[in-house]
Amino acid sequence: MYEQILHLGKDGFLMCHLNFPKSCVLDSVKWYKDCREIEGERFTSREKKLLVQNVSAEDGGNYACRARLMHMGKQYVVLNGITVNISSTLVVDCNITDTRDNTNRRCWTVNDTLVDTYYNESKRIREGFESCAAFQEHTSCTVNITFLEVRMEDYGLPFTCRAGVSAAYIMLELPAPDFRAYLVGGLGALALVAVSAVCVYNIFKIDIVLWYRSAFRSTGTIEDGKLYDAYVLYPKPQSESQSHDVDTLVLKILPEVLEQQCGYKLFIFGRDEFPGQAVANVIDENTKLCRRLMVIIDPAWGVSFGLLKNMPEEQIAVYNALIQDGMKVILIELGKIEDYTSMPESIQYIRQKHGAIQWSGDFTEQSQCIKTRFWKKVRYHMPPQRYPPSAVQLQKRAPSNCTAGPELGSRKKNCPFMHG
Repeated sequence: MYEQILHLGKDGFLMCHLNFPKSCVLDSVKWYKDCREIEGERFTSREKKLLVQNVSAEDGGNYACRARLMHMGKQYVVLNGITVNISSTLVVDCNITDTRDNTNRRCWTVNDTLVDTYYNESKRIREGFESCAAFQEHTSCTVNITFLEVRMEDYGLPFTCRAGVSAAYIMLELPAPDFRAYLVGGLGALALVAVSAVCVYNIFKIDIVLWYRSAFRSTGTIEDGKLYDAYVLYPKPQSESQSHDVDTLVLKILPEVLEQQCGYKLFIFGRDEFPGQAVANVIDENTKLCRRLMVIIDPAWGVSFGLLKNMPEEQIAVYNALIQDGMKVILIELGKIEDYTSMPESIQYIRQKHGAIQWSGDFTEQSQCIKTRFWKKVRYHMPPQRYPPSAVQLQKRAPSNCTAGPELGSRKKNCPFMHG
């Protein structure tokens, strides 16, 4: 009966100690556990070895290897019993074949010192018991060494199994780094950084773009044949009471902020055309000279009167230019519009494709601060600024104080001059 050890969670093997002279023929080795022949995908028999994959606690117990032996024309059945223990420690066997009359000591040493002596204090590494089997011409012995704990100082030491003048040694080496773990971790970290960057950009996209334009602003002009940065399209209400807010925004606040403070050039019908020109020609010619189309919608009358359905022909010409030239559109709502179904299809298309910016001011000088969220969104959708206004002009035209609006709180603060 031999004792052998399998290590939990690892692959190991059992050795059948059936050793006979060369004149004997040994074949048909079969393995048994608790008197039952071993079967299963985890077990593979190779000559005198039984390979065991992914050792579990249930693999411990009594084993036997059985074989046929032919000797001098006669057939025999030979059997070797093995007791298997499951261990979670590292055990290394040293198998020694020696002559029967050799009395040399068989042992493990490290740095020319017996292992038990070298590790006398910690007893982390110990030499096991020796087991031998005597045969007619030789002796087969096994002596093992058990590592209960491995420390950094153990790596690189030669642990030597000695039998007289013969010796064999093992040396512990640090495990190779698992590059797959580093790769997976690196890719995971990279993905996290990318997702975080995307989230941060989506949250602060407008501020980042405006800062970039301001920091790296070009002083040249754009050679695209355009004269204006935006054409302002605003519907004409049917009564004087409805026109005040729209006229204030279009004719006073927009020029004050976008033209005087930011240096943009706007074409506003009713302000910039020459007297006597045909309306359709004015709109058709000037929309082709603009880089953006800014559409103002007032929900107080836009839905009930059917925006653009009863409006002059110049507004329809603007939308024709939009379809032909593919201009980018800035849609501004003077109030929350819940339902767009009553709007013309062109407005519905613009709302779906470009979205809308909702006005958050109160038509006073406090609404002219370009640091509010509303004006940041408008400037974000406008083309990059290339011809900054005069600083003197800004100081004269910009309001001295402004309220930051709902997004920035209600406290008073100076309105800074920002371009681009």
